[in-house]
Amino acid sequence: MTTLRDILSESVREGELYEKLDRDWVRCFACGHCCKIPEGQPGVCKVRFNRGGTLYVPWGYVGGIQCDPIEKKPFFHAHPGALAYSFGMLGCDLHCGYCQNWVTSQALRDPAAVVGPMRVTPAQLVRDAIRLGGRVLVSTYNEPLITSEWAVAVFKEARAAGLMTGFVSNGNGTPQVLEYLRPCVDLYKVDLKSFDDRHYRQLGGRLQPILETIRRLFEMGFWLEIVTLVIPGFNDSDDELTRLAEFLVSVSADIPWHVTAFHKDYKMTDPENTRPETLMRAAEIGRRAGLHYVYAGNLPGQVGDLENTRCSSCQELLIERYGYFITGYFLTPQGCCPSCAASIPGRWDTAFRGQITARPFVPRSLRRSSVLPVLTS
Repeated sequence: MTTLRDILSESVREGELYEKLDRDWVRCFACGHCCKIPEGQPGVCKVRFNRGGTLYVPWGYVGGIQCDPIEKKPFFHAHPGALAYSFGMLGCDLHCGYCQNWVTSQALRDPAAVVGPMRVTPAQLVRDAIRLGGRVLVSTYNEPLITSEWAVAVFKEARAAGLMTGFVSNGNGTPQVLEYLRPCVDLYKVDLKSFDDRHYRQLGGRLQPILETIRRLFEMGFWLEIVTLVIPGFNDSDDELTRLAEFLVSVSADIPWHVTAFHKDYKMTDPENTRPETLMRAAEIGRRAGLHYVYAGNLPGQVGDLENTRCSSCQELLIERYGYFITGYFLTPQGCCPSCAASIPGRWDTAFRGQITARPFVPRSLRRSSVLPVLTS
């Protein structure tokens, strides 16, 4: 029987982020693994592969589409209330046991992760986003770095139509892929999963490439926000959270840091779900370290003031939230505090433009006839 791997091996084109080596080997630069791939084999991600000395990469499909409030991504300092038209492909360069998007990210590793890829063009995605009122197209759900060529094709269409673009990523990048993305990506969220290299190796990666990517993203001018899923017994010690926060301060105290709540998912069912008190402790650690904007997410109404944005200079309330819902917006048209006139770092609109939705929803517009058969992996 035809497998998902067979289908995906035809939904490809030649990549741009690689170099040819001797004996038909190639080296890929899409993620921090920098895989050296022999002929006939895939890289660690399972979706970029060497065929006859040429690297082929995912193209012409999506594994999922969803419309999200931009606050869900989460971006709290970028166009509050905007609808983020979010799309993803299949595959990942890590294998986190708690992945909430494992059906797409682990599609070629886990036989239970069976999805039906949908053929689509960049122009179709952009038209659908505009029809629904989307203002930002976001590559997410799988690891977007390993499908960067496709994202760039979509984002070029989006930029031409006046839309903004974003990546929601594990941050396991390379200098080559960041230079490739820079002309087309406005917003970049990095999931900084731990500050312990041993933990990263359990997840299939290394800490150092993520830290280097965060520094480069900031230096290159991407709008950057960081998320840490706080997992009891894994990355929630005071020592680890302090070192992580101090690293972010060393890059910039103005980088927003979101600490979010773990819940049992996929293969990680041993730790207890994260309690509000744990998130509030993590947030306090971030503030003591010197971060100006620290948020606690995933537990609406249970974390005090940590869903809101306040001026770091005078503590004036600037944006009030309940979950993904904006309940108050008080920034000036220039993106400043109305009380002390301090400039607030971010990508702001001249006025709050309202919200189409405060809840995710799946658009129904693209024809189901474009969905490829759901096959065995």
